[in-house]
Amino acid sequence: MVFSGKILGAIKGKGQKMNEERQPLLVSSNDISNDNYESKLPVENEREESLINLPPEGDYDPLLNRQLEHPTTNLDTMIHLIKGNIGTGILAMPDAFLNAGLALGTFGVLLIGVICTHCMHMLVRCAHELCRRNKTPSLGFSQVAELSFQSGPACLQKHAKKIRIAVNVFLVITQLGFCCVYFVFVAKNLQQVTEQYTSDVPSYVFLLVLLLPMIVLNWVTNLKYLTPVSLFAAILTATGLAITFFYILQGLPRTNTVKMFAPWHRLPLFFGTAIYAFEGIGIVLPLENNMKNPEDFGGLTGVLNTVMVIVACLYTGVGFFGYLRYGEHVKGSITLNIPQDEILGQSVRLMMAISIFLSYGLQFYVPVGIIWSSLKKKVPPESHKKVELGLRTVLVLFTCKYLLS
Repeated sequence: MVFSGKILGAIKGKGQKMNEERQPLLVSSNDISNDNYESKLPVENEREESLINLPPEGDYDPLLNRQLEHPTTNLDTMIHLIKGNIGTGILAMPDAFLNAGLALGTFGVLLIGVICTHCMHMLVRCAHELCRRNKTPSLGFSQVAELSFQSGPACLQKHAKKIRIAVNVFLVITQLGFCCVYFVFVAKNLQQVTEQYTSDVPSYVFLLVLLLPMIVLNWVTNLKYLTPVSLFAAILTATGLAITFFYILQGLPRTNTVKMFAPWHRLPLFFGTAIYAFEGIGIVLPLENNMKNPEDFGGLTGVLNTVMVIVACLYTGVGFFGYLRYGEHVKGSITLNIPQDEILGQSVRLMMAISIFLSYGLQFYVPVGIIWSSLKKKVPPESHKKVELGLRTVLVLFTCKYLLS
């Protein structure tokens, strides 16, 4: 009995020792004084760093180093991004489905939406990484391209400046092209509405009438002050689309009355219209750079994903039901299929025209920013305001003159 008691005592002591070795942070029951307890726990600072995964000391965070005079909130950015993506292209989506077919058009629009969203995320992530490497708070589209080439293979580094210039040129041409389309769209829709009540008025008359208010609107130089304009434009767009759905959802035929897949030779027309419709990548970085909380822009439920889901669903819905309703008779703009002799139908054209008119300034923000940044260094500081307003006036006149010529 004595021998067995010694064996049990030895086993118990050994097990207790093994338990202490496996759990070094736990205090042994024999250590009554607890003198070594604090030394066995991690210090408070080490514990906080392990919990929140703080970056190493000295890491540059561009999001914390931005000094903005008039930052935009998440809601402001969301409104701008919605209006930057939903323009005249959404009204042409039924025609795009005509060139793809009901099934292929649905899949294609959603796929293009996913690809465009992914590209926007890539652009923002690349901008953040290059900001960290170069210790700068924010970068524009062309600067991201230039620094990407400078960070690449030696054979590409010598072309960095050329790439920056090329990206700027393409952005200016693209965005001013959108502005020209907006000008034409507004003038044509106003002309169609007035034709119901007066004799034929040439479209150039409406261009000239729109010119002065367009110039004044584009004198707004800050995105923060454009938020109410974009909000009102978004409300008009939503109301116009609601009335459009009211018309196209009446008397919907069966899906077998339209083609599921259009001939392959018409697919380029579909892709051209669909890609044009997702026209917002040029304003992604300017909007993100001007946010009060830029960390909320990305992420699964961030501003960008939320907006692009809304945009993709609207494009798909308008294209799907518009093509299903009118079939082969669908026109280039769905508003042309809506009865022109009804007040409700005319209100759609009027609301969409005003909405696009108010969205002109958002598309105009990118090219004027690119051109002004290159001219700003050559202008005395006391003349900055006057020269910038003059530049904006000249660019608006250019878009109007181009359409009149």
